[in-house]
Amino acid sequence: MLPPIFGVLFDGFAYGMLLFLLSVGQSVTLGMMNFINLAHCSFAMLGGYMTVALMTHYGWPFFATLPCAFIVAAVVSVGFERLFYRRLYRASDLDQVLLTIGIVFISVAVAAYIFGTEQKPLPLPEYLRSSLTFLGLRFAVYRLIMIAIALAITALLVLTVEYTRFGARVRAAVDNERMARGLGIDVDRTFAITFALGSGLAGLGGALAVEIVGLDPSFALTYLVYVLIVVSVGGLGSISGSFVAAALLGISDVAGKYYVPAIGAFLIYLVMIVLLMWRPRGLFGRR
Repeated sequence: MLPPIFGVLFDGFAYGMLLFLLSVGQSVTLGMMNFINLAHCSFAMLGGYMTVALMTHYGWPFFATLPCAFIVAAVVSVGFERLFYRRLYRASDLDQVLLTIGIVFISVAVAAYIFGTEQKPLPLPEYLRSSLTFLGLRFAVYRLIMIAIALAITALLVLTVEYTRFGARVRAAVDNERMARGLGIDVDRTFAITFALGSGLAGLGGALAVEIVGLDPSFALTYLVYVLIVVSVGGLGSISGSFVAAALLGISDVAGKYYVPAIGAFLIYLVMIVLLMWRPRGLFGRR
C-alpha cells in the first residue's frame, strides 16, 4: 500500500502539468521571440470558452473540442499579431506590456458581456470523472490524461524547437533579423507561425484547465501570474525548463496547502523567490 504522500505528489504533479500546459505557449513567444505577451491567458480563456460552448450547446465530445480550442486561439492570435503585435517586436518592453495588458482588460470585459460573470461548468462524461485505484490510492482519470498530454507536448516541442529547421529559423530571426532576411528567411511568416503556435497551445491549456480550476472572465488575469512564474523560474527559451518549473511549483503548492494550510497559498511564491535567488536566469535559462 502506498502512503498518502504519493497521492499528494500525484495531485501536485497533475496541477504542475496544468500550469505547464497554460504556460508553455508563453515560453514559446517570450522565450523564442523576446515578446512580452501579457495577453497570453486571454487566448487560454478563449480556448476554455470554446470547449464549454461546443460541449454545452452543440453536444460535441470533449476530445473533439480540444483541436478546435487550439485552432480558434491560433487563428485569432494571427489576426492580433498582424494588426498589433508585429508593430512592436522591436519596441521597448514597456510598450509591449502596455499593449498586451490593455488587450487583457478588453478580453475580460468581452467575456463578461458574452458569457456572463458566473463560473461555466464543463459537462464531462462519467469515464473522465472516474478514478483508478492502485496500491490503495485513487488516481483521477482526467488528471492522468492531462499528464499524458503534457508529456507528449513537451516531447513534440523540444524536438521541433531544438532539432528542426523551423526552430533554427526562429532563433536566427530573433538573434539577427536583418541577417535572417538576407539569408532568405521569411521573418514575418516565421514569427506569425510561432505566435500562432504559442497561442494555440494556450487555447489547448485553457480548455484542459476548465475542469480543474473553473472558468470565468477573470481567468485571463488570475492565471497570468502563474504563467509568468513558471516561465521565469524555468528560464527564457527553455521548454524543458518550463516543464521542470511547473512540476516543482505544482507539487510545492499542493503539498503546502495539504500539510501547512495556513501558509499553503503563499508557498508557490516562496519557492519562486528561493529558486530565482539561486538561479536568477531560471533553472535552464539561456540568457
